Amino acid sequence: MVDIKAQPFAFPLNVEKAALIVIDMQRDFTEPGGFGETLGNDVSLVSAIVPDVKRLLEAARATGLTVIHTMECHRPDLSDLPEAKRNRGNPSLRIGDQGPMGRILISGEYGTDILPALAPTPGELVIEKPGKGAFYATPLGDELKSRGITQLIFAGVTTEVCVQTTMREANDRGYDCLLVEEATASYFPAFKQAALDMIRAQGGIVGWTAHIDDVLEALDHG
Repeated sequence: MVDIKAQPFAFPLNVEKAALIVIDMQRDFTEPGGFGETLGNDVSLVSAIVPDVKRLLEAARATGLTVIHTMECHRPDLSDLPEAKRNRGNPSLRIGDQGPMGRILISGEYGTDILPALAPTPGELVIEKPGKGAFYATPLGDELKSRGITQLIFAGVTTEVCVQTTMREANDRGYDCLLVEEATASYFPAFKQAALDMIRAQGGIVGWTAHIDDVLEALDHG
């Protein structure tokens, strides 16, 4: 057990029972021409975290943490895509439409892939999820139980949507959750800050937040 300097207080890391979960670091959300940009977002705000996510991934692998990646995507026949989600925001291109990087957020398409710099290595778990949260309609819960995981360290995008949703789902299921501040991002910096504040409010009502250097130092001594 090693304590990570965090807010609202130190996070008691148990390396043998912890996993790093990297949320939705996909081309469609982080690169020009992807779905995020079609919604009018500045994707440079989220692609900026790639170096820090990579540092975190490398440290987790070196420490022997379980590493999990998620991808928001849907079946090619759209059978797991509600109309309410497909039509959300009246975007210029909808999920399933042909975009510059293939069909948007469809499993197996180029734009749906995780960024090459953060690509999963053999043996790492990849969860394809049709919703914002990584537990809904996925095997994540069973996979965590089978591995004896009780703590989750979070990175990825976007802070206030898929990351926070998954943290809240995990919190309700009894997991200790830590979000690494420099390894998460939003298209709206104010939304990221609000999410961080909500997560660690009231004594850590959803979980903890920590700076990446403090996490890396703890992993180095874990």
